[in-house]
Amino acid sequence: MTLDRGFLMLRPANPDDVGTIAEIWQRGWRESHLGHVPDTLVAVRGATSFRTRALERINATVVVDTDQAVAGFVTVIDDEVEQIYVSKERRGIGVGDLLLAEAERLVGAGGHDRAWLAVVGGNTRARRFYARNGWTDEGLFDYPADSVTGSVLVPCHRYIKPVARHPTSH
Repeated sequence: MTLDRGFLMLRPANPDDVGTIAEIWQRGWRESHLGHVPDTLVAVRGATSFRTRALERINATVVVDTDQAVAGFVTVIDDEVEQIYVSKERRGIGVGDLLLAEAERLVGAGGHDRAWLAVVGGNTRARRFYARNGWTDEGLFDYPADSVTGSVLVPCHRYIKPVARHPTSH
């Protein structure tokens, strides 16, 4: 689906976007996670890690373009909003709201009636963003973050939101 809202265009990600997605993801992840996640996870989250993971998830990722540049992305796996990041230069213009609404739509289109996501407790900017968009903090849990050395348990808050269920037809 391609949606154009003025200068914000929502579209499926493609392999040409991997480098930009990885850069946005790494910068945003470091900004919001350093000091809030185990050092063992930080040690394995280098540039190659973000690029590899972006490529692996490309078919589950949607981007927002602004003036022909990727401004942010969201990755949805089943009922989980696994990743959502906006480039620092494009924050505050509605990119995050558009991506989160698309994530909610995708979760519902997948036949689910509730979306969820994990956010580290120290990421107060993201926690305020989710609350402002109608998400509820369901409490603390240990999120198993994937790494090349196996899962690393990360203390997170689980946010949930009911979504309209609209199964896709095949």
